[in-house]
Parts: sequence; structure tokens; C-alpha cells
Amino acid sequence: MRISILSILVLIAFIPHLASAQEGGESTRTCRILYLSPNSSSPSKKLQLFDGKSCREVALPRMNLSKIHKLEPGRLTLRMLSEPIVDPFIVPEGAPSVVIPENLQHIYLLVVSDLKNKVAPVKMRVVNANHDQIGRGEMLWFNLTKSTVGGQIGSQKLNIKPGAQTLLKEPARGRKGYPVQIYFQVPGDKFIHPLKETRWRHDPSSRTIAFIMVNGKRRAPQILTFSDYRIPEKKEPDAP
Repeated sequence: MRISILSILVLIAFIPHLASAQEGGESTRTCRILYLSPNSSSPSKKLQLFDGKSCREVALPRMNLSKIHKLEPGRLTLRMLSEPIVDPFIVPEGAPSVVIPENLQHIYLLVVSDLKNKVAPVKMRVVNANHDQIGRGEMLWFNLTKSTVGGQIGSQKLNIKPGAQTLLKEPARGRKGYPVQIYFQVPGDKFIHPLKETRWRHDPSSRTIAFIMVNGKRRAPQILTFSDYRIPEKKEPDAP
């Protein structure tokens, strides 16, 4: 079979672009862990994340996202263990587990305490963090309470039911502060109660993950927000 000089030149020109795409992060599957339980119920040591082939030791940071963990492509079942295992075909029965669908390139792994589980005292939940799911400057909200929460987040309106999630577009433009007014309503109560009135600062270079959570024995929930800068910069088109 004869290959033309033009075909060879096209192939040579394409190789750097292929390498650049692989190194740019889009072809790398990633996971970041966020531990959402009180520090008092945190496991006394780091746990092991098992991906079906091998274990890795992972931290459970509560007030920050974990470092980025790389995952294998395809459909995966992740399990959390207290100790590493020697044989990948022998996994302790009852180990906390979640399934990662093949189409999820990037995920957040939300972890909460489950003291009833003797293999590892946690439960896990997967959140889609694909770059087309939430972009720079946007906010992904999760309501983990039984209260309905709403209000004004800069230029965006928030209205989120118990157990739901919602995406807010950029609440402001540029690096500047914006007003925040949030209210909540508990089940069986017709009154709307103030929860937060403040100003937040917009960072267009990151995306924000926000959790509405139970605040101990208090009726009013609490709000925790986390910034994620892992999205690669968008390449500007070449000038004509």
C-alpha cells in the first residue's frame, strides 16, 4: 500500500495536537472527595478507596475538597475500606460502594458518616462534575435538609426543595462582591425565616459547590461552600 507524502505530513501535524489533548486534562478521569459529616464522627484514620483493581489511601477533608484523584475509564464500582486488601477478587462484604457510569468524566465523591457499617463507617454519593455540567463562575447547590430554601444570590434566584440540587449561573460578572439573601421554610410551618444576609465575592475562575445542611439540633440549616479550580482554561480562537 502506497502512502502519499501529503498523508504523512497531515499525520505529523496531527500528533502534537493529540498529545496536547491528552495532557490537557480532558482525557484524564478525575475524582475529588468531600467529607460532609461533623469532625466528631470522622474516622480516626484515613480510609482506602478501592477501584476494583487496587487500593489507595484517601483523606476525608471536611472543610475543603480533597486533592484530585485519577480514575480509570469505563464503568467503575468504587468501594471504601478501612484496610487495604491483598486480593482484588476478595472484597469485604458490606463495604460502602458507589457505581461510576462510563459517561462521567469528572466526579465529586460526597462522603458522610455511617457508624453502622463495620467495614468502613461511611456512605458515599456520586455527583456529576463534568465540565458541561457546571462551568466557571457557576454554582451547584445541594439541599441535604428537609427545609425548602430560597432567596437571591446576586443576579440569580435560588429556589431548592428538600433533597434536591440546582445549578445557578454566574451571580455576578468579574471579581466583585454581590448581595446574598437566603430564607428557609421548615415542613409544617407556613412562615418563611431569614437564614443569611451578607455579601459574597464572585470568582469567575472557579466554580462553587454549595451545601445546605442540618446544623446540629438547630432548626435553621447551615450553608457550606467550596471552590473548585480544576476546569482547564478555554482556548481562545485564533484571530482571523
